[in-house]
Amino acid sequence: MAQFFRRHLAKILLAAGLLLLLLIALRPTPLLVDSETVDIGPVVRTIEEEGKTRVAARFLLSAPLAAEARRITHAPGDPVAAGETVAVLDALAAPALDAREIAAARARVEGAAAALEATERERQALAAGAKLAAEELKRSRQLADSGLIAASELDAATAEAERSAALERSAAHRVRVARYELEAARTVLAYAGERDAAAGRVEIKSPVEGVVLRRYFESARVVTPGEPIIEIADPASLEIEADLLSADAVRLEPGMRVLLERWGADDPLEGRVRLIEPGGFTRVSALGVEEQRVLVIVDLISPREQWQRLGDAYRVNARFILWEAAEIIRVPAGALFRHRPPGGEQANREAPPAWAVFVLVNGRARLRPVQIGERGGRYAQVLAGLDPGETVIIHPPRDLEEGDRVRRRGGG
Repeated sequence: MAQFFRRHLAKILLAAGLLLLLLIALRPTPLLVDSETVDIGPVVRTIEEEGKTRVAARFLLSAPLAAEARRITHAPGDPVAAGETVAVLDALAAPALDAREIAAARARVEGAAAALEATERERQALAAGAKLAAEELKRSRQLADSGLIAASELDAATAEAERSAALERSAAHRVRVARYELEAARTVLAYAGERDAAAGRVEIKSPVEGVVLRRYFESARVVTPGEPIIEIADPASLEIEADLLSADAVRLEPGMRVLLERWGADDPLEGRVRLIEPGGFTRVSALGVEEQRVLVIVDLISPREQWQRLGDAYRVNARFILWEAAEIIRVPAGALFRHRPPGGEQANREAPPAWAVFVLVNGRARLRPVQIGERGGRYAQVLAGLDPGETVIIHPPRDLEEGDRVRRRGGG
């Protein structure tokens, strides 16, 4: 027997080698897959929508009467001071007003005077509210220093004090506007013989300190009553408006955090939802589908130095933070898929399939049911089934099954 093996050793080795090569050739080729590691990090659930900036404190100055406007020298972007003359109107050669027009002009003067008084009372009420909010903020800071209240309560008191102060400033601006409107109404009476009509000149003054947002004409021309002349705005009152689907808008609440991205710089700006408007509107999408949209207003929280180059009607991308957590076990959303285990009772068959992933273990794909919590755009929260450090397959192929040999793309 030994002599037989020695005589045919070469043939036996050749046959064994051929058999080994045949087994290797018939062995299934491992599937190439992409993979990532389960880790601990932040998970954020958001709603993303395009928005644009708008100046909240804007004032459109129009002609109080028919006149000839002189050339407008202020250009868009020019700073103006409160009370600065931005347009000059010269009287037209017009016939005298009749008794009915004189009576109407006097009524407008009285109405403007009443509006000024009402606006001043509103300013006083808002000033009282701002003072109360400032005192409340002072007390909250003292309590926060003593550790008696949470930081979120201090943030809420700070936001309320800033909001009350902003409302007071806005009311003060409206008082100035009402005062100028009263002066404009009295000017109309000057043409009715109440004052010396030989003066024949009306100066349109800026009610607030700000910049020229736009001018509606430049060269001298005749203007009609109510025709817009120039628009002035306070650039510090910039806010964001975004129209969302009504189904998304109902998930938002005032005070929610917003990240403003793709506005021209790499770092996102911070914002907070101030108002979800109660009335919606219909808009036709690019695909021709009618959508019910809701306008959402966002206040900028980031320091003005970061966004001072933003202007009115600039495009931004708003990400509304519905839920976020900083340090939790997370899995890439691309690794998740729905899976129903075979067999089981009929009730279980009627239940929705559970979440599962393929875990990479020693070069093989192992099916693993998992329990998922909140889901963000990139990651999902893991409640059970996975541990940090395990490797999962991203976007597993449809033909991948339990126990299949796999190889990570790139040779890993």
